[in-house]
Amino acid sequence: MEFKDLIKKANKIKKKYAIQNKKLGRKKWRVADYYQGFVGDVGDLGKLIMAKNNLRHYKNQNKKLAHELSDCLWSILILADGLKIDLEKEFLKAKLSTLVKEKGKP
Repeated sequence: MEFKDLIKKANKIKKKYAIQNKKLGRKKWRVADYYQGFVGDVGDLGKLIMAKNNLRHYKNQNKKLAHELSDCLWSILILADGLKIDLEKEFLKAKLSTLVKEKGKP
């Protein structure tokens, strides 16, 4: 799957959430709301990483860890899109820049 396809899929999911929230009488989420959700997901991810390092215990921790990582990825894709950031371009630019600094050439 191409990066652009991931962004399209993330936005389809976002639209489904918006429809569900509207049906339930909830407000439309803004970028700040998605950010707050992301912070919660990162907290959950941190707890699961602690469990992976035997500092906590959860049943099905690998399954939960995979779920939280995908939640975080979805949030990042939605945040970048909402902020009009071309995440694919910026990711590649940042990584190529790092390689140049480390090795003197891309």
